[in-house]
Amino acid sequence: MSPLNRKLLRDLWRIKGQALAIMLVIALGVMVMVMMTSLINTLEQTRDAYYARFRFADVFVDLVRAPKALAERVRELEGVARAETRVSGGALIDLPQFATPVYGQMISLPDFSEPALNRLYLSGGRLPAPHSGDEVVLLKGFADAWHLLPGDSLPVTIRGKRRTLHVVGIALAPEYVYTTPPGELAPDDGRFAVLWMREKALSQALELEGAFNQLLVRLTPGMQDEGVILALNTLFERYGGRGAFNRDSHFSNRFVRDEIAGLKTSAAVVPPIFLAVAAFLLFIVVSRMLAAEREQIGLLKAFGYSRIQVTMHYVKFLLLIACGGAALGCLFGILEGTRISHMYQLYFKFPFLLFQTEPKAFVIAALVSIGSALAGASLVLWQVFALMPAEAMRPPTPPDHSRTLDLGAWLKHRLDPAAKMVLRNLLRRPKRYLSSVLGIAAGMALCVAMLSTLSGFDGAIDDYFNLNDRSDVTVSFVEPAPYAALFELAHLPGVLAVEPVRQLPVVFRAGLREYRGVLTGLDNKGRGAFYRALDAEGAPVYIRDEGVVLGQSLARVLGLAAGDFVRVELTSEARRELVLPVIRIADTMLGAPAYLSLKGMETKLRDRQRVSGAFLRVDALEVDALYRRLKAMPAVAGVSVRAQTRAAFERMMNEGAGAVRYIMALIAAIISFGVVYNSARISFAEHVRELACLRVLGYSRGQAAYVLLGDMGLATLLALPLGAWGGFYLTKLIAVRFSTELYTIRAVVDPHSYGIAALAVLLAAAVSAWVVRRDLDRTDLVIALKTWE
Repeated sequence: MSPLNRKLLRDLWRIKGQALAIMLVIALGVMVMVMMTSLINTLEQTRDAYYARFRFADVFVDLVRAPKALAERVRELEGVARAETRVSGGALIDLPQFATPVYGQMISLPDFSEPALNRLYLSGGRLPAPHSGDEVVLLKGFADAWHLLPGDSLPVTIRGKRRTLHVVGIALAPEYVYTTPPGELAPDDGRFAVLWMREKALSQALELEGAFNQLLVRLTPGMQDEGVILALNTLFERYGGRGAFNRDSHFSNRFVRDEIAGLKTSAAVVPPIFLAVAAFLLFIVVSRMLAAEREQIGLLKAFGYSRIQVTMHYVKFLLLIACGGAALGCLFGILEGTRISHMYQLYFKFPFLLFQTEPKAFVIAALVSIGSALAGASLVLWQVFALMPAEAMRPPTPPDHSRTLDLGAWLKHRLDPAAKMVLRNLLRRPKRYLSSVLGIAAGMALCVAMLSTLSGFDGAIDDYFNLNDRSDVTVSFVEPAPYAALFELAHLPGVLAVEPVRQLPVVFRAGLREYRGVLTGLDNKGRGAFYRALDAEGAPVYIRDEGVVLGQSLARVLGLAAGDFVRVELTSEARRELVLPVIRIADTMLGAPAYLSLKGMETKLRDRQRVSGAFLRVDALEVDALYRRLKAMPAVAGVSVRAQTRAAFERMMNEGAGAVRYIMALIAAIISFGVVYNSARISFAEHVRELACLRVLGYSRGQAAYVLLGDMGLATLLALPLGAWGGFYLTKLIAVRFSTELYTIRAVVDPHSYGIAALAVLLAAAVSAWVVRRDLDRTDLVIALKTWE
């Protein structure tokens, strides 16, 4: 082993504490990068494989009723590789063990075969027998929620007729990877069911014999969907076509796509922040090592080592730390990615999971960590390269403190010698002190940002269910009903008040951008007593009759602002397009809503007063009787209880995909500790000779430790406000990048988060101080006072 390599190992052992702390920071940044890349690849590969194996359709058409003979004309369209018709409708499932009625989506299967498109993955049982009239296959999520197995029976109401269906199979389907109850955004397996039934029996139950109301299309490879969608819209316009749409606009696939996009955002935003902190720490360590080894560098060059050899010695020092951190990060990333990917299989209903870790992810992680390490210390390495032997071996010029700010007579008389030393270190070495303050502040900023993001998630849920939706129960109807249905609801037992709502499935368009969503008609007479649109201050937004109010998520997707115009294409009514002014942008937390007043909706649609549902305020003592009555009403398509909806959202955020944010917060806390500990170790290494001198001069262990720990404590206190300031702006960045169509994260100033972050930094400082104090007490004074050659 060469002398330089032996020196390298000695240097690493000498600063093993700082080296491990920096390796940990790099490892956590690489872990997030590898973990996110693995999750992205896993979700993408699993989704694509699932869609391909089970022939998920490319284009979908919903309509009122069309003759089956029309399917032949669809198959003749250019670009159509395969087309399959089916019938679909809603049903209510009466579970004795559940108070409210459960909505079930009925879907037909071919009478004598499996479906050609959107095939089922049977996890148990079999398909219904040909021509069977009461056998169904049940969605696995619902079956697991209620412990249903093949052989069980379900009481179901279809178009007002009650019948008993027998479960013969349990299945998953590519079109129901993400399942939610009607009108909701959070998955809740126990409140939404899908039942597949043979086509003849279901057509008779839905009164659609010889017709279909859904069409699935598979395109020829390489074919663009725009032309096919236009042709399908033209063909089915007279049959109540509700607008063809592609796979990207499919409700289930949209959430899978958005989750992958969110992971890509995390992979692009979070690891660079961690690696930047690591680069900064390496800069501090190497620059102070250079100052301590200045004479050694001169001796190495004087003994014949070239500039490149000496510089590469320190480059190898950096590479060992960076590569060690990258290796640990890759290992941690694989382990954590594997764990979270299985959690995603519960969140998204995939029948299998293809965990993928691409080799290029490890190469990129290693290169990025090495690049950040070298970038952080590049200036220092250049100084090593340029340092001349004669200059390096000359003792450094004693610093001139004559221009340093004086403590002043008032402080001199009131401070003991140890406190004066602490303040003089600050005044005489401001740059070095500033680097310690910035390092600790960076750690606190990470902690503040992650904790504030956690509060933003929780605040979005609290605000929505306490301010936006203040109803107790939401009832939706099978078909839009006249206002008389509201009076029937108002006279049900336990109903205290009723507020109407009308929801129309539409396509919003602004230039080349479009979004398939829902236009919600609200009652503006009472300014939305139960359901309201809110502004940024939390005040209700009055929805005027002449224009539409867009949620900020939808406005962001369409690129619109107040004063612009949006085109609204109705897909549930006769094919019409409205051009509406955007009168306000609402500060929505969940979903991408758009609001229009009920009166404005009736005026622009030129139809009679109709509602698609109602918000109810109910008496908690009579809810059981109310739910029994709602179960018996054939016009009711679904019942959503606010408490159940909120619980589903909280499960999704705490146990599903949203749990990733807890991992981020934990990583930020670990990095904060690493930063504080590293600063403490560097300060100890710098002052160990001075502290040993103090001990020899008669200072006690406590007095000597006071100088060191006071220095570190003052740096920590100065870093707290700077870290809070940096955390605020980092929170804004993360909030913007993490917001999706499902939820908008607010960059809130949460005193609770700032307080916890400050306590975490102070706790890290206290632990680090205890470790440094222990090492100081164990220091050999003779060795510390020696001059190292």
